[in-house]
Amino acid sequence: VQLQASGGGLVQSGDSLRLSCAASGFFLDDVWIAWFRQAPGKGREGVSGIRRMEGGTYYSDSVKGRFTISRDNDKNTVYLQMSSLKSEDTAVYYCAAAQHPPNHVWSPTEYTFWGQGTQVTVSS
Repeated sequence: VQLQASGGGLVQSGDSLRLSCAASGFFLDDVWIAWFRQAPGKGREGVSGIRRMEGGTYYSDSVKGRFTISRDNDKNTVYLQMSSLKSEDTAVYYCAAAQHPPNHVWSPTEYTFWGQGTQVTVSS
């Protein structure tokens, strides 16, 4: 069972970037997926998630209206489309999977499997 996050990079403020989270060993539509990020010196912050099967999505206030999460079942991949990026979006981004409905969607302890992280740097 493995999650592989990719797509990070160095962009300028206002640019867009798309992160990918590919899974092996299980199907992404059978788990709850969330994207977290961690900036230097800060804790891990949940930014977006997508529910098992029906695919309902949710976002933190800090990214709502700018980020879009989606899932491609054929590719077994979840995406995080990030637009209007700001310097405060700079962080390592992680995808995570929970096999059971999270009681607190932004609590990292609710998620069993984690990708390795991909660095997003937004220059102002």
